Formats: sequence, structure tokens, C-alpha cells
Amino acid sequence: MRVERPVRPGLRMECADDRRLVLFQEDVPVLFARQRATLRGLHYARTGRYVSPLGPLRAEQARTFGEFAAPGSEAWTERWAAYAEAGLRTAANGPLHQGDWHITPGSSSWFADVNWPKLLSHDPDRGHLTWFGYGDPVEDARDLLPLRALSHREAPRVKAYRRQHREGILPPVFVWWISGLNSPVVLDGHDRLTAALAEGSRPRVLELARAVDEAWIALCAERPVLEYEKKVAALDGPLAAVRASAESRRLADTLRSIATAPDRTRAWPLPGGVPAWETAVAEHVPGWAPDAES
Repeated sequence: MRVERPVRPGLRMECADDRRLVLFQEDVPVLFARQRATLRGLHYARTGRYVSPLGPLRAEQARTFGEFAAPGSEAWTERWAAYAEAGLRTAANGPLHQGDWHITPGSSSWFADVNWPKLLSHDPDRGHLTWFGYGDPVEDARDLLPLRALSHREAPRVKAYRRQHREGILPPVFVWWISGLNSPVVLDGHDRLTAALAEGSRPRVLELARAVDEAWIALCAERPVLEYEKKVAALDGPLAAVRASAESRRLADTLRSIATAPDRTRAWPLPGGVPAWETAVAEHVPGWAPDAES
């Protein structure tokens, strides 16, 4: 989708020197982060003030979408993506800004099954996300960062979503890829996330991200297309057509992954730089002093 405005969104990342980041929602900081000097992860601190830019979902809407198309199907996914696009385009406190964007199903190669349960057992407001895991605590290897604390699995709203999950109509969780965190964050659906995990499952995920430039897509596609042409040209024998069909499917998957790869997230300079970041940390997350040099 093409977005013409605003130039500077309500939900935005701002940055200062020495790998300092802060996620603002309008003028309210909702997340502070400091990348480690070794680039093996980052420390973060949530302020507890994040508000979803999308309105509350009603059970009738989930059932209507479930009746329109089978949950998880392409048509169902497209309808929920259209719902998110419409809501985000009119949200003053959302992340959309001028440029090209896409909303796609969360990459199965990014979300590891072993990491989902960690969100219910280890999701501190002040914590650490490891990017590679070597020597870091196992529980810090997570693939998704909620922007607020997850509700208890027996909370009334979570219990309602758990019923929807058992009925097979639970709406997806909407996430936003932030390259500076090297992680998606939960944009909308914290309670739906808890509900799916509490049911021993994992949620369906739709990911918002900036779209990469078409020229970059064409450049990245050149090599797999050439390799495909060579392989197909070399095929021979009675199974050539079958093998060509398999190669075509592989090429299509590769090109799709290139076209839907997220571009880097834009960050605006934090007015006041490092002193302003330190002052905001002291005000909103007092006592948080991450060791980012190790």
C-alpha cells in the first residue's frame, strides 16, 4: 500500500548516539532500548503507556470474517489485512508514514516454535532480547516483543478470546517489524496472543513493514531467475515437465519472499540527543541502567 501522509507518524522510533532508541506514541515514550556494543542483542524497558492504534474487536466481527472465508485461508487473511490497513490509515497514533508498506502473514522462518511459550513465562517490562543467543540466557531468545505486559491467561477478555480460538475464529495478531530492534513488536492483539498461547497453540500473525524498493527487488531476483532458467533448460526425459513445475514453485516462493521482505524501519533523530534520552529514561523508567557495552 502507498501512504502519502503523514511525513512523521504518531507512533515512531527516535534515536540518539551510542545505539539509543526510544519508541514514541505521539509525545509519550512507550519503549526505551539500547543496543549492545557487541550487536548480540539489546536491552529494553517498557513504560506501560502503549495504546493500540486499532479499535477493539467484537466477537461478531470475528465470526463474520470466519463465515466469509475459512480462518487462515488467503481470502480470510486478505480481509483482515484490509481491516488493519483501513484502521491504521486513519489512526493518529499509528506507525504509517509516507512511503510504501505491506501487510503480510508473519514469516514461518522467523517465528520459532520453541520461542512462543517463553512469552507467557518470561516477558518482563525491563528485559533483554538476544539476537544470536551465544552465552545469553535461553529465555531471552524471543521472536516477538509485546509493547505492554500480557494479561493473565484467566483475565475475562483473554478467556473470551480463548473461546474464539477453540471455535477456530480467533482474529490474527498484528505486529510491526522494527529493524532497529531486529524484532517485530505487537501492534494490536496482546490479549489474542495470550489466548492462543494459553490454549497451547500459536496465533496467526499479520506483519506490517515498510516495503523494499522495486529496484532492489529486481536486483535480488536476478540470480534466482538465472539459476531457475539454467536448471529448467538442463531438464530432460519423461519427468522433465514434473521437475520444471517443482522448480517453478520454488522460484515463486523465492520471489515472493524477496518481494515481501521488510525494509529498514525509519527512525527520526531525538531532539536533544543523548542528554534528552537519559533524562527521559530517568523520568519514565527510573533505575533502568542497562549494561550495553558487553
